[in-house]
Amino acid sequence: MTLYNNFIGIDIGKFNFVVASYDSKVINEYQNSAAGIKLFLKEYKDKFKYSLCILEATGGYEVKLLNILCTKKFAVHRANTRKVKSFISSHGNNAKTDSLDAKALAKYGFERHKLLKLYIPTAKILTHLYQLSCRRRELKQMLVAEKNRFQAPNNNLIKDSCKAHIDYLATQISYITEEISKIIAKDQKLEAKKEILKSIPGICEITAAELLVLMPELGNMSGKQVLHHLPVLHQELMIVANTRAIDLLQVAEKLSSQFYF
Repeated sequence: MTLYNNFIGIDIGKFNFVVASYDSKVINEYQNSAAGIKLFLKEYKDKFKYSLCILEATGGYEVKLLNILCTKKFAVHRANTRKVKSFISSHGNNAKTDSLDAKALAKYGFERHKLLKLYIPTAKILTHLYQLSCRRRELKQMLVAEKNRFQAPNNNLIKDSCKAHIDYLATQISYITEEISKIIAKDQKLEAKKEILKSIPGICEITAAELLVLMPELGNMSGKQVLHHLPVLHQELMIVANTRAIDLLQVAEKLSSQFYF
């Protein structure tokens, strides 16, 4: 059994992540970007060797940092959100801030580390899909912004430029979508899961692919666990595929009966 002398809780959001060590009252915040992660690694380099890092699954925002920590051979646990919430509630603390969550994750690691499994990075194919998915999401957001500029009043001077950019973005989004489909099609398990997801009303090709990318645990989770994570992803799915009509309960039940093995 591995012995740790410290526990590092990391609360991750879309743009930032907050870090707390169990052995310290100091709280640090970093940008959830390549530069922010690099700074975090530099400032905590002396702590990692005998520490366990604890992160929550947050709809994919944690994947980049998780993989980098694993690449550097640091011990990392990807915590189940529900278990962490239950742990926090059991201590009578229902307040919620990023700093408190980071502290709670560090304490969770300290008290439960003997039971916690280390995170194992996903296969390279899932890493590639995640990168393509992130890029498609960025392009979709740019496309929405450019369409808004095109429709704005008194913008005749820039309409042609907006239209050209809209066409380019649409082409890039289609290309990336095709690449994602090709990669999934080459993997029998992923393709089978995608087809099951598409059989659920409200889930199209793009949404199914996004679920597979953002929830690589599919196939190793019960329906209740899936249901717990889906609301976190709903906002991200709306960006790429307008998935407002998805019945989350039906998704969870379907995944439970078809994927959990």
